[in-house]
Parts: sequence; structure tokens; C-alpha cells
Amino acid sequence: MVKKSPVLYVAITNHGFGHAVRAASVAGVVRQLAPDISLIVTTTAPNWLLANYIPGDFIQRDRAFDCGVIQRDSLHMDLDATLAKLQQIRDNQQEIIAEEANFIRSQGVGLILADIPPLVAPIAAAAGVPCWMMSNFGWDFIYRPWGGEFTEIADWIGDCFSQCDLLFRLPFHEPMSAFSRITDVGLTGGNPRYSNEDIRSKWGLTAPKEKTILLSFGGLGLEQIPYQNLARFPDWQFISFDANKSQLPNLVTVTGRDYRPVDFMPVCDRVISKPGFSTFSEACRLDVPIVSLTREGFAESPLLLEGIRNFARHQIITQEEFFQGNWEFLEQEMSPPATTHTLAKDGTEAIARAVVEYFASFST
Repeated sequence: MVKKSPVLYVAITNHGFGHAVRAASVAGVVRQLAPDISLIVTTTAPNWLLANYIPGDFIQRDRAFDCGVIQRDSLHMDLDATLAKLQQIRDNQQEIIAEEANFIRSQGVGLILADIPPLVAPIAAAAGVPCWMMSNFGWDFIYRPWGGEFTEIADWIGDCFSQCDLLFRLPFHEPMSAFSRITDVGLTGGNPRYSNEDIRSKWGLTAPKEKTILLSFGGLGLEQIPYQNLARFPDWQFISFDANKSQLPNLVTVTGRDYRPVDFMPVCDRVISKPGFSTFSEACRLDVPIVSLTREGFAESPLLLEGIRNFARHQIITQEEFFQGNWEFLEQEMSPPATTHTLAKDGTEAIARAVVEYFASFST
């Protein structure tokens, strides 16, 4: 009789790229530690993004069990569209749960890891498979401050989360009190895949590190980065993944899909970003300073900004300074972290080891 490979089912929230990056980072380390574990990754994130973090083969299942926040870019939210989509998911939850639970059983899934679609917990319960989750916030925390009909949605989400068997709570977190069993872990993210010399040579980076800046605004990007400000810093170099780039002599636009922001962080003096866990986490893992815009109306943002105030060299700038200003903040001193405490940087590895050990417990 042929022994079947253990199967890990990874479900990723349908919101930007950050959740996909940190969940895929864990899946990638699971693959390295235990190549015999088969991976099913359920997400609408692009396959190339997942493949940049997960070595080898995996099955991608194109399903979305939540919508996060519907946005036109990394800063501008559409609350009406978000509410309508959430209500549609809630109203059809029984059909969604039944269909996905049947799929999970048919694939012989032994464990589910989710970041962090709420409906996956009742799906796992229906399938009879343990559900672990990982995040620094729950979607109920995001929606509840918006009031009105979002309050009912937040209550429903909290009930879903209460069915989760174990939460790996990441740094920069809210209490996440809907979860009954919580294990705190360190920062998550990927590791650079290229040497500094290879990156500098490949992309023609000639400016010194202290004048090399990474502009990173996540998978949704920004409607319009004010690239005209780069002309004020002709002896600096700026790196961007923005497809709508300007043709400037000191702007390097990364093309192709073999490179990730984390691959460039070690050659940069700082990262300019909006509040985003994965960007902050990967930068903090590499001790790269962070310049962050503020973001109003999104409950996670104050947690993230407090996190970099406490644990990273940083600057926090207003959207007006970024979009309407002349970027004089680049010539100002970075603020040191407010605390001497350090954050554990092994969250990716800790979660992956727990997954591998869980499966190993059935083979001994």
C-alpha cells in the first residue's frame, strides 16, 4: 500500500499582497523542512507572487473566502463595495462552506493554515480538519470602528474566528480576543535571494547605500507617486516596482517577476512605504529603517506605526508631506526606536516548524 503524502491547505485573505507574502513565506519554509508535505494554496493572489516564496510545486486553488477591504490603491478604500461583498459572502456561507469542506476532505488535507479569511474556520470544522491561523489582526477589528452594518459583520466574523483551533499572533497586533488559543511568534517574511553585489550589478546601482531608497507600496501601489521630487536628489538612486513609472535618470524600475522588494532592502538606506505589515516586518527582520506615510480610517495602521516607533529607526510623514511636499524629510535624521527591546525575527520559521511537527506526530 502506497503511503499518501501529508497535505497542508493554506488559505489566504483576498486583500493586497501582504497576507500572501507572509503565508507563502511560511509555506516555503514548510517545503524546505519537509519536502514530502503537499501544499494546496487557496488564494486569488497571482501565482508568480506565491512562486517567489514557495520553492517547488504546489497546487493553487483560485478561491476567495473574504474580500479584506476593496481599494483602488493602497490608501483609498471603497467601504460601500466592501460591505456589499461581505454581505454576499455571509449570505452564501452555507454553500461556500459545504463546497470547500467537500474539496478538503477529497484531497486528504491534514491541517489548515489561514491568514486570515474568517470563513475558513467553519469550513475546517465542517471538514473535520484542524484550523490554525496567523495574523496580527482580525477583520472584525478592522470593520467594527466603521459602525452601522459593519458591526453585524464584525460580530459574524468574531464567531467564525472563535472556531479556530490555534492562532499564531504576529507582532504589531491587536488583542484578537475572539481566539481562544493564542501563541505569540516573531516577525514573518522572506529572506533576500541575491547577494548585494549581484543586485547592485544587475540593476546598475552606483549610488552609495546611504543615498539608495526603496519605494514600496504593496501590491495595490499608489495612484500617483510624485516622482518629480526625485529631480531634487540627482545623486541619489530610487528603486520602485511601480509599473506606471516615470523615465528619470535616478529611478530604477524593477521589471520582471523574479525580484521582490525584500531582495533590494539590504542595499538600501531606508524603505518608503505606507503602513503595511509585510513590508514593515521584512524591513525590521533586516534592520532596514522605515519611512511610513500615515493612513486614516484603517484600524491596523496605528498598531503598525507604534511598532516601528518602538522597534525600528523610522520617520513617520503625513500624506501631505509625501504628495504635496518636496521630500525634505529625506535630508532629516531618522528617529531611533523608542525602546531597547528587540522583536523575535523567527516567526516564519516558528510557524513552519509547528506545522512540520504536527504532521510528524502522526508518523511516529
